[in-house]
Amino acid sequence: MKHYANERLAQLARDRGMPDEYVRDLRVVSSVLPFKVNEYVADELIDWSAAPDDPIFRLTFPHRDMLPAEVFDRMAALLDAGASRSELRATATAAQLELNPHPGGQLESNVPTLDGRRLDGLQHKYAETLLVFPSQGQTCHSYCGYCFRWAQFVSQEELRQALRDPADLTGYLTRHPEVTDVLFTGGDPMIMRTEVVRRWVEPLLTATPTVRTLRFGTKALSYWPARFTQGPDADDLLRLFEECVARDRHVAVMAHFSHPRELETNQVREAIARIRATGAEVRAQAPLVAHVNDDPDAWSRMWQLQVELGVVPYYMFVERDTGASSYFGIPLARALDIYREAVQQVSGLARTARGPVMSAAPGKVMLHGTTEVAGEKAFVLSFLQARRPDWVGRPFFAAYDEHAQWYDELKPVSFGTTLPTNGGEQG
Repeated sequence: MKHYANERLAQLARDRGMPDEYVRDLRVVSSVLPFKVNEYVADELIDWSAAPDDPIFRLTFPHRDMLPAEVFDRMAALLDAGASRSELRATATAAQLELNPHPGGQLESNVPTLDGRRLDGLQHKYAETLLVFPSQGQTCHSYCGYCFRWAQFVSQEELRQALRDPADLTGYLTRHPEVTDVLFTGGDPMIMRTEVVRRWVEPLLTATPTVRTLRFGTKALSYWPARFTQGPDADDLLRLFEECVARDRHVAVMAHFSHPRELETNQVREAIARIRATGAEVRAQAPLVAHVNDDPDAWSRMWQLQVELGVVPYYMFVERDTGASSYFGIPLARALDIYREAVQQVSGLARTARGPVMSAAPGKVMLHGTTEVAGEKAFVLSFLQARRPDWVGRPFFAAYDEHAQWYDELKPVSFGTTLPTNGGEQG
């Protein structure tokens, strides 16, 4: 597989007809935020005749507005002046810290301990579900510009989450029988060779009987479907899925499809069919983001294709408050309209997709709609998951705000209720 990053990415853009002015912007933005594209994305998914407005191009290539104007100007001035690598890195590091690299209190509130030792590389936010960041899987086949895990891919080690030893995972699980679901994430666990995936998975089949579901969060179906179709390593991976199913584990491939075009190639359709033949399930989720899929027709088309291919539509997320969110973010009111218009166009089989949903600090918050409370227009929300389980399923209200893009920007309605926070009460 051929990858394009840094100067090779700039050369690819130039070779495919992008002007010098854009290539300069690419170099500036990619000096702060990580970008990588592989040959499948470049050759099969991007319509270069429509670039830079092609949605897959917008998804995977830099745009100057992905950085705050002052950050862009600062980096551009250094690059234009021929600044040293050390000066560029120092300035980029400072800029990265300004972009909220770990939203939602991930490093402060979610990292568990074992015998007094922090297990960086595990996240245990909800009682039943444990997230695992295998150290060998902390990259992706290509990067999405809106990725909320972008801090995994920059040069600051202290920002990365990575677990090196599977024994730490099983050791933690044996002391936490409440965990029924383990989600391997990253990066992308499907970047790992199957023999490495097996080292992480096999102990869960023998040493942790309380774990009933194995999830794999991956963009590989979109960005490198050959992972599931070509060569002995692909066959080995599918055999591993079959073994997990045979041992009474539910296997869920949590696919990340951002645009219907990612579902239209022969390669991805073959990959989905092969995964489903093992007994594993494929579920699909993505954030709603400007310039890529902020169109109800794109979502209805995507959900319909998923149903036809046997994929379960799962979540429409709201873009998190990190990285290039100022470029990709959409007001919650507009997100609600897009979801409603999209879901009206599909049958009940596709209406399994829940949204718009925010993975905020206190939990997964779903925006149901708007109403009037004591004469005041309000959003209606509830928790699908929460740090406090008693919050789940209880509706609450926030003052309607046509500009708010994230949970932290919402305010209580004026008659005295409060919004749930990490330490607060639900009113």
